[in-house]
Amino acid sequence: MDRTFLMVKPDGVQRGLVGRIISRLEDKGFKLTAAKLVQVTREQAERHYEEHKGKPFFERLVNFITSGPVFAMIWEGDDIVTLSRILIGKTSVTEALPGTIRGDFAAHTPFNLIHGSDSPQSAEREIANFFGPDEAVQYDKSVAAWI
Repeated sequence: MDRTFLMVKPDGVQRGLVGRIISRLEDKGFKLTAAKLVQVTREQAERHYEEHKGKPFFERLVNFITSGPVFAMIWEGDDIVTLSRILIGKTSVTEALPGTIRGDFAAHTPFNLIHGSDSPQSAEREIANFFGPDEAVQYDKSVAAWI
């Protein structure tokens, strides 16, 4: 079972979309193992966006992600990194297709509602940035036996 880190960004929290986004992920069959509403610190934000350090938009990313609470989550599922990114949609709202989270709800590219890890390695780094080792709950989904 693969893991990924997903985060509803401040605009998604402010717009009251956390529940609708979680529903989309649950409808896909993914398993939520940890979730919390957090105010991202500057240090966490800089670690989260470390691959963009030195780029002209780095400061804007850090300022946005620290501007309000986010809903941080750990999800599990087969091929979840790839599948969750398909479900999320393209970063640019003009390229995000209808039926994706961004395609249906995002109106501006800088405010694209949700972050999803882009690789299993990024997922583990991002999970460690937001969750302690004992915060994820391990359980079996009873419906998994029916799939």
